Amino acid sequence: MKVLFKNKKLEKYANDERKCVKALGRRCADIFFERLDDLYIASTLEDVRGIDGHYHELVGNRKGQWACDLEHPKRLVFVPHIKPIPEDKNGRYVWIEIDEIDIFEIVDYHG
Repeated sequence: MKVLFKNKKLEKYANDERKCVKALGRRCADIFFERLDDLYIASTLEDVRGIDGHYHELVGNRKGQWACDLEHPKRLVFVPHIKPIPEDKNGRYVWIEIDEIDIFEIVDYHG
């Protein structure tokens, strides 16, 4: 899958392990790199649906965004690059048609 970044800061984290560890801590950085590897290897978003990391759609004011677990409580949030996001006739997103994403943020959105 093609993985893009919302901003230079996130792209630097992905390309500079030292900066990533300094910003996120060793454990969170290691998981971040694992999740990126999962996303790079996947052909579509459907490929990550059932693997470690709890890849899931967000709801409410974050509808249209996806997340996966990093070090608790942090999440890696991303959005499909394609607009509009592909939906089936019932209004559910079609994960298998999403093959390009933008890494949006690393955040704890629970609190």
